Amino acid sequence: MHTGVEYKSQNRTYGVANPGYMPAAEGGPAMFAPPAAGLQGPTAPPASMYFDSVPGYEGTVAGGGGGFLPPPMPAYPAPQPEPGPEQPHWNIPSISEDTAREAFALFASSKCCYSSAPAKDGVITSMEAFNTYRYRLETFTESRSTEWSHKPYNGQPVDAYSQSPPGPWDIPAQAPSFFLDGQQIIKVPYTSSVKSCHVCVGMGRKPCKDCAGAGNKVCWVCNGSGYRHGDDRCHHCSGRGRENCSHCQGQGSKQCDTCRGKQQLLVYINLTVKWTNNSDNYVVEQSSGLQVDNLSKVSGKELFRDSQYMVYPVMGFPDPTVVNASQRIVNEHQGKYSQTSRILQQRQTIELIPVTKVTYSWKGKSHIYFVYGNEFKVNADNYPATCCCAVM
Repeated sequence: MHTGVEYKSQNRTYGVANPGYMPAAEGGPAMFAPPAAGLQGPTAPPASMYFDSVPGYEGTVAGGGGGFLPPPMPAYPAPQPEPGPEQPHWNIPSISEDTAREAFALFASSKCCYSSAPAKDGVITSMEAFNTYRYRLETFTESRSTEWSHKPYNGQPVDAYSQSPPGPWDIPAQAPSFFLDGQQIIKVPYTSSVKSCHVCVGMGRKPCKDCAGAGNKVCWVCNGSGYRHGDDRCHHCSGRGRENCSHCQGQGSKQCDTCRGKQQLLVYINLTVKWTNNSDNYVVEQSSGLQVDNLSKVSGKELFRDSQYMVYPVMGFPDPTVVNASQRIVNEHQGKYSQTSRILQQRQTIELIPVTKVTYSWKGKSHIYFVYGNEFKVNADNYPATCCCAVM
């Protein structure tokens, strides 16, 4: 007679001790006292004992990566300062009254609670242009990180120690087009080995948490007594007071989720390559009264574009605030991103965003709205004819 729950794996038998075992009534099945709460399966060994030390990949850990790897020194020198191309001295012509009125009418019709009367009947009294510059710098980077990974072992090739693995920055990766985010995960060659599963300690199964490995639970019908009323034996558990655990079908154990019952894991290093387009903008302050945040949603007329491996700050642009912003942002990007990633390309642009402040009269009062961007978007925070709508 056994005093525990057994399960087998590859002709080996493992027992889960159960000191609360009780013999059943004569002729009846064995009964178990309620198992001790919180029975846990085998604990995993420290990662430092489990994963090998691979030259060039020291410090790589499991789950969470080993941090971003510093890029190698560039094979070519940093670019020398070069003045930018001559800037054109032209401006965007002011929009016409018809364009302003059409944009305003379209804006009013897009709002369910706005009357179209101000847009149709309002009389434009003045239009002021507040065209403004937007400088943008994009730095396209590649970063690399590593982590130990594993999967159930199904006879896959094992190549650890057959030769030295390539360095993390020597492994080729297919980058997307410049300035488009992307990611690629690559299994590092010559790092694959086979280990016993650390979760189930190579058994392929783990004690069932729902019954703590006992294979059965207290009968919910008779609450463990074996009887319903008086001497009436419980039909649900046949008088045992316990019923088979439905989660493990009475086995007391379940297949290990980590190794899927294979008992062994293929362990290897994954290299994650990420391409990121890092962008910063600077918009020259304008005194129209339109909030600068609105300008982030529109495009402007591109005046200047410079794209190369490493750009040099803009020189000779008519507006000194743009020149200063370019110098500051270029220095910030090159200092920030070159430490943890490899800069592949930079691009800087200057746009002229049209902003027109329109003053109009409606019902004897003066009001304003703004038309801005190539899209002729409208901002009218104090629209004079709104109502409350209710959906019936």
